[in-house]
Amino acid sequence: MKIVDLTVRQFNYKSQMVRDSEGHAHPGPEHDATGSLLTVHTDEGAEGYCFGAGGHDVIQHVVRPALVGEDPFYRELLWQRLRERQRLHLGTLSDRLVGTVDMALWDLAGRVHNQPVYKLLGAFRDKVPAYASTMCGDDLPNGLDTPEAYAEFALACKRRGYPAFKLHTWQPPIAGAPSAKRDVAACRAVREAVGEDMVLMLDPFHYYSREEALYLGKELEKLNYYWMEEPMDEHSISSYVWLTEQLALSMVGPETAEGKMYTRAEWIVRGASDISRGGVGDVGGITPLMKTAHLCESHGVRMEVHGGGAGNLHVLCAMGFPGEYYERGLLHPFVDYERPEPWLNACVDPMDDQGYVHVSQLPGLGWDINWEYIEGNAKG
Repeated sequence: MKIVDLTVRQFNYKSQMVRDSEGHAHPGPEHDATGSLLTVHTDEGAEGYCFGAGGHDVIQHVVRPALVGEDPFYRELLWQRLRERQRLHLGTLSDRLVGTVDMALWDLAGRVHNQPVYKLLGAFRDKVPAYASTMCGDDLPNGLDTPEAYAEFALACKRRGYPAFKLHTWQPPIAGAPSAKRDVAACRAVREAVGEDMVLMLDPFHYYSREEALYLGKELEKLNYYWMEEPMDEHSISSYVWLTEQLALSMVGPETAEGKMYTRAEWIVRGASDISRGGVGDVGGITPLMKTAHLCESHGVRMEVHGGGAGNLHVLCAMGFPGEYYERGLLHPFVDYERPEPWLNACVDPMDDQGYVHVSQLPGLGWDINWEYIEGNAKG
C-alpha cells in the first residue's frame, strides 16, 4: 500500500464562538466559519482522516511531497521526516499541523486493520474520568464574569457527574485582567460551592511574575486545590524550578512551550514541574505524544494530557502509566457541549453520569463523519 495523495476539504458552518484579540474563545453572535478535513489517500482505496488541517498550501507544497509514494504504515519514518522539514518551515509547518497529518495516518491504520487506534497503541483501558475545563473568564452577564458565576457553573458541572473542575480565569483583553487576587476569589468561591469532595485545578494568566505565581500557589494550597498550570512564561525553566520547590501544590507543565518531548525531558531532569504535560497539538501528533508518555513513565513522572479530542483520548486509553483525567471542554454556561459538531453524527468524547468519558470502538480514531453535511456545505 502506498500514499498517492493528500487533500484538504473545506466546508462552511455556523459558529457561535468568537476569539478575542489574545486568541481566547468565548461565546458570541452566530457567524459564518470554515472547517477543514484532511484526507490521506492510498492506491488501495483506504483513507485516513483528521479534522482541523487548515494550511492547504503547506500541505500541498511541503507535506505532500514528503508522503506521496510512501507506505502509510511507516508512521515513525514519516513523522521524523516532517519533524526535520519543520526546521526551515517553522512559520507554516506547525506542530499542530504535523499532528493532524500524524493522526490521519493513525486513523488510516485503524480503518485498514478494523481496530480503534488505542488498541493499535496497546490498550490499557476504555474509559477515563473527565474534568470540566472552562473557557477563560469573560464579561458576559451570567457567563463567567464573576467569582459567583464560576461557583454556579462548577455546581452545574458537579451535578452533571464531573468528578473534577478546572478554572481558566480572566485574561487580557478582559477589563481588570490579569488579577491574581480576583483569580483567588473565583477559586475560593468554587471551593465553597462544591465542597471538599470535588477535585479542583487552576489554569490562570500565563505571564504572572514569580511573586504573583507564588501567591496564587500558596492560596490554592489553603483551598486544597490539586494542581496549577502555566502561571508564568514557560521559557523560563528556572522560574518553574523555583516555584515548584516552594509549593506543596502540584505544578503541571510544560503546556505550550515548543520542543516536543525534548522540552518535556528538560523539565523533568530540572525538576521544573511535578506533573508533565502534552497533547497531540502541542507535540505534533499521537506518535510523539506516546514518546512523551513513555519518557514520563521512565522517570516516574505522571503526564496529564492537554486538551480533549479523539487523538488525546486514544492516547490516554493506551497509557499504562496513566494520565489521571481527560480534559473535557472548553465549557461555558452558554455552550451545549453535548451537541455534536454539525460535521459529526456523534460526539467524540461521550461522558456517562459517573463522569467517565468512553473511547470509541469504531475503527481508527472513531470519527462518525457526517459526509452529507460536509459535501452539502463544501466551500467554494
